[in-house]
Amino acid sequence: MSDDKKVVDFGKKRQESIEQKRRTFERVVFQEFLGVYSVVDEQGSSFPIKLVDISKEGCQFQLPFSLKAKNQFKSGTEVTLKLFFTKGSYLPAVVTVRHATEYIDKDGDAWLRLGGEFDTTLPSFQALSHFIQFIYQYAEYSCLDKGESKVYFL
Repeated sequence: MSDDKKVVDFGKKRQESIEQKRRTFERVVFQEFLGVYSVVDEQGSSFPIKLVDISKEGCQFQLPFSLKAKNQFKSGTEVTLKLFFTKGSYLPAVVTVRHATEYIDKDGDAWLRLGGEFDTTLPSFQALSHFIQFIYQYAEYSCLDKGESKVYFL
């Protein structure tokens, strides 16, 4: 095959499109719908964190950078998360930190970005796993609204 002819892998392009839709949908859900807090001390104090990404295995989240946070959230540390879907109720999750990096966003704000694995043995993980599955399926099967009055099924 000559260099000027390229084969397009439509399966790969479709997966890339689904992944982009998933990340866009996650941003909306995480910023507008889901409140996430972390329990940070023995007294049960909570503070808001920003969920960045979620998968069946774990999640990535960030909190404002500080040396105290950097020292507190080392690899192997268990972090309790409270995922609020309503004002008065939440779904608990435990994440074991696997990596932590400093991150500067486009506004120049400094964050400590953490990635970790979910404790899948908690009873609440069953509900969380269904939520994660919904996010993935929404990204795959959702359609852009172009004003049509008919609903089409694929």
